[in-house]
Formats: sequence, C-alpha cells, structure tokens
Amino acid sequence: MPKGSNVPVPTTALRVELGWRSGPGVPDADASALLLVGGKVRSDGDFVFYNQPAHSSGAVRHEGKREAGGRVTDSLLVDLARVEPAIETVILAASADGGAFGQVPDLYIEVKDAAQGAVVARFDSAGATVETAFLLGEFYRRQGAWKFRAVGQGYSSGLEGLATDYGITVDEPRQAAPAPAPGAAPAPALGAPTTPPPPVAPPVTMPPPAMPSTAPPAPQAPPLSLSKVTLTKAAPSVSLTKQGGTSGAMRVNLNWEMRKQFSGWASKLGRTMALHNDLDLDLCALYELTDGSKGVIQSLGNAFGALHQPPYIHLDGDDRTGALAGGENLTINLDHQRDFRRVLIFVTIYEGARSFAELHATVTLTPQHGAPIDFSLDECTVPSTVCALALITNTGSDLIVQREARYLIPERGVSPQRTVDHAYGWGMNWTPGRK
Repeated sequence: MPKGSNVPVPTTALRVELGWRSGPGVPDADASALLLVGGKVRSDGDFVFYNQPAHSSGAVRHEGKREAGGRVTDSLLVDLARVEPAIETVILAASADGGAFGQVPDLYIEVKDAAQGAVVARFDSAGATVETAFLLGEFYRRQGAWKFRAVGQGYSSGLEGLATDYGITVDEPRQAAPAPAPGAAPAPALGAPTTPPPPVAPPVTMPPPAMPSTAPPAPQAPPLSLSKVTLTKAAPSVSLTKQGGTSGAMRVNLNWEMRKQFSGWASKLGRTMALHNDLDLDLCALYELTDGSKGVIQSLGNAFGALHQPPYIHLDGDDRTGALAGGENLTINLDHQRDFRRVLIFVTIYEGARSFAELHATVTLTPQHGAPIDFSLDECTVPSTVCALALITNTGSDLIVQREARYLIPERGVSPQRTVDHAYGWGMNWTPGRK
C-alpha cells in the first residue's frame, strides 16, 4: 500500500505484525495501539503496549516478539468485532528503543486474518531518519465498516511524545525549561521601558475559611511507566533491587507458538496450529530457601506451591494453548525475598512437540514495582525437551535475574526435571509423576 491509501478490512480478529530486519546496530522496536474517541484516549487504559498488554474490552492485545531468519516481528491481536461502539479509531504505532528508525531496515506493518493467516493489508515504511516513534497505520470506522489506512507519520519524541499527544499520562515527563531562581525577577527586554512597581494595596479582610470536606479525594490512577528491560546475550542480567522491584508479586509468563516441519523446511504456523496439535509446555521452578529447604513447582503431581506460605511461589495452572489464553504463569511473592536463596525457572515439553526446535517462546517477568523484564529464547538446534529460562539469585544485598535460555538434552531414561536439577546442582531426589 502507498502512504495515505486505505483498504476495507473484515470486522473480525486481525493480527497486526510490525516487522524489520535485524542486525548489528539495529535498535529494538515495539508495537503499540491507542484506542481513540474524538482523537484522544478516554483514559490511560486505552493505551496497549508492552507494560499494559491488553485492553479491558479484550479488543486489543499485545502478543510480543519473535525472531527468526534475520527478521524480528512484534505483533498485536486486534478483534474489531469487540471494539466498543464509542471507539472511532485504533492507532497502530511503533517506538524505537536504543536508536532511531533511520537505523531500522525494512520496517513494515502487515495486517492478517488471525484465523486463516491471509494478508489483508501491508505497508512498507521508508525514508525514516531521526524519528523514534511512528504511526504506521490505523483502523477507522466508515459508514459502519472498518478500514485500514497506511499512515507513516514520524515523531522525534519517542513513545512518550506519541502517548502524551493522544492524552496519556506517563511518569517520564519531558524536559521543562529551568525555573528562575527564587526571588529573581525576569530581566526586561533590551530597550523596553521599565515599569514602576504597582502601589501597595490596603489590607483586605478575608472571609472565614470554608470548612474542609469530609469526603475523601477521588483516587487518581498512577501514570503509566514506559520503562522496560530486555535481557540479551550481551546484557543477560538485571538487578531487581536497583529497579525497585523487591516487593509485591512478580508474575512470570511464558507464551509460545508452534512451528512444524514439512519436507525439511520450517513453516511458521500461528498459535491456532498449536491448539490442534495438543502442545503442552509446563512452566516450572526449582527453589532453594535460606533455611535450606528445596523443592519444585510444577503441574506434574499438582505441585502448584503457595504464595503466602513457603515456598512463596504459586503456579496458576496448566495451560495447553500458549499465548492465545495467556500462556503459562507463575507468581513469586517478593515480600518474602529474604527467604529465597535462589529460584530457577524452567520449562519442559510434556507432549505435542519433539523439541524446542519446533517452538518459539518468549518470557516476561513483571514485578509489581519496577520495570518488566523480557527476553526471547534463542533458536534451538539440539533435540531438547527442557530449557532453563532464568535464574533468580539472592546475594544478600541484591536480587539478580539472570537470563539462561539454556537448552538441555535428557539422557535416555532421565526425566527433564532431573536433568535440569543435575545441570544446576540442586541435589534433589526424584520419583515418577503424572498429571
């Protein structure tokens, strides 16, 4: 599509894919969406991005990144049938992290039918220079139907500037001009007449103060945080202590999509294919507490743990659908972080795939306080059925998250759990278990 053109789209679930070619020196980019009424959001809840990945209506959801074949994609699921009647426009935007879009080659936005995978619209954005945010496209209503327009409008003020322009309140305010020194009067303009000070007015008798209202002030929603942390091979660890994320609940999410092999070639299929193949990944955690106790959190054997008593880790459930239903989640109670010595988060393939070579998975750790931490798993080139994802270590003065992304190959007759235990020296005894 050329810039400014439009095309009708079906009122159904659509996958919006932001893509670009990766390489040395190429900044990361993130997809986001804004739901507008009269050109503005109604509240901060109408902004969908990596720190607020789903709209309350269920109409828009940020699905996350994947990387393969030298390309990176970040996608949103937009279900136009669920967009509230008041919403007139859904803006589809991108923001660059660590550079400008002039450094991002082959940037495009593609709209696909989420169920069938057929391409509905595509816009290849070219000519970017110093822009750090882009409006790539938009869905808009016209005579009761939806259309997609290729926009291609850039911002040099990043995601913050884009968000605030549409009425979002963020907690990283733009730089303001320095305030004058206390008591300093502004200097008159050159050649301007000097105005004498006004006469002092006589004192005024003030009326008695009004009685304060006993009604509590209306609570104000906190501003949105745009900060995030992405762990990579070059920067594999982060301090939760320095991020301010050492209290409250930290949610760990794993989502994935299925890739099948046909005639030796990898064909990427959507998450709907994963549903039909009964793919079952299990998110698990090995823990060691400061009192010396050790154990495992997993759905196998219904070892779901507990959040408010040892081990202070709880697995939400056993999901077989991947990102369509939110993936697998566990929660760690960081209010008891002093009780943790180390926690190893790992994933096993229970059924539906022979190895992680057939899968693409992303991991997100979201502390209640502090920036979310995310990373993608590397391409798997070995017949692995268990992968160590992240290691959380309490050093006594710091709480460190280390990206592992380490594929392990169990020996014949050895369980994935025993394999990851041996690799990290947990020293537990294992017996066969069932779901």
